[in-house]
Amino acid sequence: MARKMLIDGEVAAVADGGHYDYDLFVIGAGSGGVRGSRTAASFGAKVAICELPFHPISSEWLGGHGGTCVIRGCVPKKILVYGASFRGEFEDSKNFGWEINGDINFNWKTLLENKTKEIVRLNGVYQRILTSAGVTMIEGAGSLVDAHTVEVSQPDGSKQRYTAKHILIATGSRAQRVNIPGKDLAITSDEALSLEELPKRAVILGGGYIAVEFASIWRGMGAEVDLFYRRDLPLRGFDDEMRAIVASNLEGRGIKLHPGTNLSELSKTADGIKVVTDKGEELIADVVLFATGRTPNSQRLNLQAAGVEIDRVGAIKVDEYSRTSAPSVWAVGDVTNRINLTPVALMEATCFAKTVFGGQQVKPDHRDVPCAVFSIPPLSVVGLSEEQALEEANGDILVFISSFNPMKNSISKRQEKTIMKLVVDAETDKVLGASMCGPDAPEIIQGIAIAVKCGATKADFDSTVGIHPSAAEEFVTMRTVTRRLSPTSKPKTNL
Repeated sequence: MARKMLIDGEVAAVADGGHYDYDLFVIGAGSGGVRGSRTAASFGAKVAICELPFHPISSEWLGGHGGTCVIRGCVPKKILVYGASFRGEFEDSKNFGWEINGDINFNWKTLLENKTKEIVRLNGVYQRILTSAGVTMIEGAGSLVDAHTVEVSQPDGSKQRYTAKHILIATGSRAQRVNIPGKDLAITSDEALSLEELPKRAVILGGGYIAVEFASIWRGMGAEVDLFYRRDLPLRGFDDEMRAIVASNLEGRGIKLHPGTNLSELSKTADGIKVVTDKGEELIADVVLFATGRTPNSQRLNLQAAGVEIDRVGAIKVDEYSRTSAPSVWAVGDVTNRINLTPVALMEATCFAKTVFGGQQVKPDHRDVPCAVFSIPPLSVVGLSEEQALEEANGDILVFISSFNPMKNSISKRQEKTIMKLVVDAETDKVLGASMCGPDAPEIIQGIAIAVKCGATKADFDSTVGIHPSAAEEFVTMRTVTRRLSPTSKPKTNL
């Protein structure tokens, strides 16, 4: 069977095999690498993929099929979020007639064992997916020899070289540490997902996804949690109004917030880890988590040998088709530092395979990508925030907001509001963005994302019949404009 491959921007037929070992060699069997390899194989390409030996905690020489998301990211984190959410459910159940007599005990080791069993199972699932697709799996660390050759360093110390018409790099990213005295006493999200003991006192440095999520997880499991971040609010880059409600909810759940504060030193004491802030405050913790960003896994790839360019943070530079500065080398996912989300890596990898092997020349579309922060309760958004809309708008924008106490809370008496928001172009009536913080927000926004992606107008939302009683119906019943803003206006909040 003839295969379609992109050569210097053109689609051309290439005879089977050629003089290369493989049509495609993939470095990294995370979400992007697996999707790219199996999709390429479905088009008839001869594909190989290399991945590091499995371990829950990654390193230069440990990884596993499924990558960060499956092994030490989204999946195990969501399992812990589920576990932590029961604390609030037990509290809320009392006013619904449930009589819970005696203490409710939590066994961290049980959850940890079940989490580990699940990621081991998924690691095997990913290997079976590749086998079923006809992809050759090679264990070891891959690096470039030139633009068509990959050298794999295997666990026994041996090295093997393979040639390929195209090389796809999908090595993801890794958590980074802050360079302060005592930094080695801190852990990253990798270790946080595999702690032998649940901390009673936790300090978290960072204001992004991981920081907010682990604050919710550990607090939900009964720990005292102090969250430190440099900004006024957590979750920089999200809608400011949503950031404010997340901060309020975190405090409402008993998490101590320290905005505008950094850590300056860690030291070991008989009582635990002594934490000193840049404001001179001191406290003792069992665990200190650095959730201060991730860095692309590009250091050991020997990219210069193939002429592959990187930026100042180590991200591989790619064009709109995910092609690097070396025409035969491509890159997708977190190692390119575009939008670092698993579904985005899947999209980029699918587009790559269709372009190079399917003859379709498809670009990944990074606009209107929905996402969620799995705090308790969660935040989810799609499209433009109010701030982004004002920056991009040529005319006025309309903001619609619904803030309410969910029906469940009216019985449980939990003081925690849900907030929903639509940002609309005043001239075209097009919905530019939607956001929600409250129970089931990711499930609801996933559906709203389809409408936003399709260019739905506010009139389309208004003409849609709601599901009653549900929180989601608020998105189609917001009739009154909360505020109208011009591009010269500064965003305001009514919280």
